[in-house]
Amino acid sequence: MFAKEVTIRNDSGFHIRPAQLFTEKAGAFTSTIKIKPQGTATEVDGKSILGLMTLGLQKGSVVTISADGPDEQQAVADLAELVESGFGEA
Repeated sequence: MFAKEVTIRNDSGFHIRPAQLFTEKAGAFTSTIKIKPQGTATEVDGKSILGLMTLGLQKGSVVTISADGPDEQQAVADLAELVESGFGEA
């Protein structure tokens, strides 16, 4: 398993558009991908828009992106880059 901690940077947080972009990118990988907000026991499927939306992540929220599978390092690197880019909104 490979994981990286990232901070949500876009002003509007993790609303539907970022969730859609995240799940589209996550779906390109065969690894299992999970998202876990810092300080919680909640962990959701990174390939589920509904799961991501239930987290209610705002600007400044810190999350851990983890992946487990044959392309885990590339999956985490690409998804972390997407989050850190502000989903093209910032």
